[in-house]
Amino acid sequence: MSETMNFIDQATTFVSSHESQSKTQWLADFRLQQQTRFSQNQWPTRKTENWKYTSLNALQQANFNQPSQASSTIDESAYAIENLNAQTLVFVDGVFDATRSQLDIDSNASVCLFSEANEKQQALIQNYLGKASGNSSNIFTHLNGSLTHDGLLIHVAKGQTASPIHVVHYASSQTQAATAQSRHLFVVEDNAQAAVIEHFASVESNGNSLFNQLTEIELGNNAHLHHYRLHLEDEQMIHLGAMHANLQRDAQLNSFHLALGGKIKRIDIEVNYQGSGAHSDVNGVYLTKNRQHVDYHTNMEHAVPHCTTSEVFRGIMDDNSKAVFNGRIHIHPQAQKTLAELSNKNLLLSNKAEINTKPELEIYADDVRCAHGATVSQMDNNALFYLLSRGISREEAERMLSFGFINELIDGVKHEAIGAYLRPVIAELFGNQQHLAECDL
Repeated sequence: MSETMNFIDQATTFVSSHESQSKTQWLADFRLQQQTRFSQNQWPTRKTENWKYTSLNALQQANFNQPSQASSTIDESAYAIENLNAQTLVFVDGVFDATRSQLDIDSNASVCLFSEANEKQQALIQNYLGKASGNSSNIFTHLNGSLTHDGLLIHVAKGQTASPIHVVHYASSQTQAATAQSRHLFVVEDNAQAAVIEHFASVESNGNSLFNQLTEIELGNNAHLHHYRLHLEDEQMIHLGAMHANLQRDAQLNSFHLALGGKIKRIDIEVNYQGSGAHSDVNGVYLTKNRQHVDYHTNMEHAVPHCTTSEVFRGIMDDNSKAVFNGRIHIHPQAQKTLAELSNKNLLLSNKAEINTKPELEIYADDVRCAHGATVSQMDNNALFYLLSRGISREEAERMLSFGFINELIDGVKHEAIGAYLRPVIAELFGNQQHLAECDL
């Protein structure tokens, strides 16, 4: 109990020490509100339903509530994506790095840091900040809000089409336990379109880094956003992240998520349907090996009629790794004519690998079409025998079947440069980059 209290006490002290140095005093009320909610939260344990299968013991072994140490040693190849043709914004340990960023591409989007916002941008931030995540009960969401002294605003005005924006978060090596906080706010107004790639990378970690990141998305009427969130950090990193989105009338969100395993990796996704006719495609892949851990919690809040959800997540677990998937679709009484589908499929490559999956439908309307399902399986022996009988080695056959299991989702990535970037990353994970290229996944 004392260790738990230590983390909360250390976080409270950390929050207080930053307030007097803040460059965004105009956000003081928001931070105070978040501090209050943080203080009202209880520390998640295995008895907390939403954290039942994810232990936070690693956060109690050291004082992570300390600032990250600045580093000049950055491996830019860890996040470079060829042929992306995008603005690139690089943050190192949560701090914007202008020297490594590329802002000279005309994107029809207004991009600024909270600390550099003009009066109009400040008003926009104050209007939307915290709205999409307002119903969250996650203690780390409120800790993030308590430490929101800066952040990133991407604003696409009405009727504009913005070229892709690549937002990189790079974690450097830390000699002692430390935390980096990050906040994104994407506002895409009526009839506007945008594409944003959130990319998380790191050096080889010693387990001293905690990254707490939250993204809020506001889509206006008939707005379209292609959103990618790539978690490719080292396996010793601790990442507690979230994406919350509000969708207005006829808005469309296409969101793709990919996560490699980490020491602790927990990602919450929430989509709030606030206007009739809104639609979201939320797809994801999680891949774990060794003793890695990944936890995805998703929540689709259908509060208005005539909205649709398509959600597909697939995971592959190997060695002694563990994964958690909890997908919830909540249909409110007034959300008639809703169409919502959720699918979660998992492949275990080892007898010691583990997946805890829980798809949920909570329906309070009577004129809806909803479906959900989950599967957990091992390698298909018939398919494996077929490949072996064709002279393919067992190792190669297992790789082919593994790639095939997630191939549909990787092929569904809309931006070709991102798909081309992910294929060798996944191939390297399975230890055979050349084979994947030859298979043309």
